[in-house]
Amino acid sequence: MADRKQKKEIDKFKMLTETPVPKLIIKLAVPTIISMLVTGVYNTADTFFVGQISTEDTAAVGFVFTMMAMIQAVGFFCGQGSGTYLSRMLGAGEKEKAEEMAATGFAVAAILGVLITILGNVFAAPLAYFLGADEASIEKTVNYMRIILIGAPFMTCQFVVNNQLRFQGAAIYAMVGLFCGAVVNIGLDPLLIFGFHMGISGAAVATISAQFVSFVVLLIGTTKGSNLRLRISKVRINFHYIKEIVNGGMASLLRQGLAAIATLLMNKVARNFGGNAAVAAMSVVTRVVMMIGCAMIGFGQGFQPVCSYNYGAGLKNRVREGFFFCVKYGTIFLTFGALVLIIFARPIITVMRNDPAVVGIGVPALRWQAAALIFLGFSSMANMLLQATGKGLKASIASSCRSGLCFIPLLYLLTYLFGIRGLEITQALADLLAFLIAIPLATSELKKLK
Repeated sequence: MADRKQKKEIDKFKMLTETPVPKLIIKLAVPTIISMLVTGVYNTADTFFVGQISTEDTAAVGFVFTMMAMIQAVGFFCGQGSGTYLSRMLGAGEKEKAEEMAATGFAVAAILGVLITILGNVFAAPLAYFLGADEASIEKTVNYMRIILIGAPFMTCQFVVNNQLRFQGAAIYAMVGLFCGAVVNIGLDPLLIFGFHMGISGAAVATISAQFVSFVVLLIGTTKGSNLRLRISKVRINFHYIKEIVNGGMASLLRQGLAAIATLLMNKVARNFGGNAAVAAMSVVTRVVMMIGCAMIGFGQGFQPVCSYNYGAGLKNRVREGFFFCVKYGTIFLTFGALVLIIFARPIITVMRNDPAVVGIGVPALRWQAAALIFLGFSSMANMLLQATGKGLKASIASSCRSGLCFIPLLYLLTYLFGIRGLEITQALADLLAFLIAIPLATSELKKLK
């Protein structure tokens, strides 16, 4: 048994360090893209089905989505932080350190998930108001939120296991885990919302059920093949491993955490200009654009294990080759996706929420955001490169731009100058600025890889 496992480990090392880079990235990226698209689908499922109820319910889902994004940010923080480190250790032949990091990252995520559940339920009402709910939507927002919070530990832990499997080159297991959760969510949504007349609470139950299923399936994936087993005896919550989690995961925490804060601020600004209809419109647009963005992130996450593993093994030319391959074909994909969204913006928004006020705000906002998708090819790959090679500070700067350093100031400036139209163009201009900032950050590291 030990010899068989050792042979699988050797075969995996050869696969990640000797397979031609384009072929390897595609092999790892396809299941990861499917995983991210599936994630986007079941993130959008609640919005679609709840959108058939009322605008207030759609707005409530939009408010709680901000909190869900923060929970996901915690999961990605622990998952990316532990995943990039263990992948570099595996590339360098340090399996013991990789096993300890895998167990430690999982343990930290579980602890943080439980804390979020407890504190979130204690302060549910104040948190709902803080997220932007008003008197018309507060009750629905709190009910939806309390149920979602039950699944916080499963959400944080599933993102850790998902990322760790990817960084080991086992993207197929990660895909299966998320796919199973998506099937459960999409199946339960209409059944609970309409069949059992649970309304928005049914959507929340469907979501946490899906998260639990994904968690269990992903956990089973860690026991297959040469994947690292998660053992309590390997947990090492000490300065070294926490520092490495922070170094590798801070970019993800900032990227998704700031995205959640940006969504929170956007909801508050939107409500000031157009009430719940504006909040619902921007919520729909965010989810739709996320579908395209998820595919791009999936492509980049197929590159990340190639990047970190080969960087750890000293094969820097393969890292550089992989980066430019992903930028080229990622940009082509994003251009095609942008054209589809621009052309079919009105029917897409109408399907999600057939409310004239929502459509009037959502259509131009979707077209603006779609037009700026072309910039995400380079900026997102730059972030992936910096994060996977352990350049924590540069990765954090790059990841903070799109939804934080650029978006938040522009949100207030443009809405002050142009009102609701400023809200519609904010994300597009933020994407452009993030692209310009990413260029010097990435090129300085690419020169070192020659």
